[in-house]
Amino acid sequence: MAVLIDEPIWPNHGTVWGHLVSDTSLEELHAFARRAGIPERGFDHDHYDYPLGRREQLLALGAEAVTGRELLRRLQEAGLRVRQKDKRR
Repeated sequence: MAVLIDEPIWPNHGTVWGHLVSDTSLEELHAFARRAGIPERGFDHDHYDYPLGRREQLLALGAEAVTGRELLRRLQEAGLRVRQKDKRR
């Protein structure tokens, strides 16, 4: 019942990126992203990518900071994880 955010560690486009997920539903995730002004193009099958510069805003809006491992575990437990091989279809 939370929107989760991990530490941005993935370099690309001159910054580092993190992941934003829901451990409840994609509807909750999309609603949070809309409220935060994250464009739909940032959605990648089961998460949104976010740049380091947006982290504090996302936390202020209520995202729960967790480790990357915790984020993945909770995404999997919610049944929302899309595996790499499934993304290619």
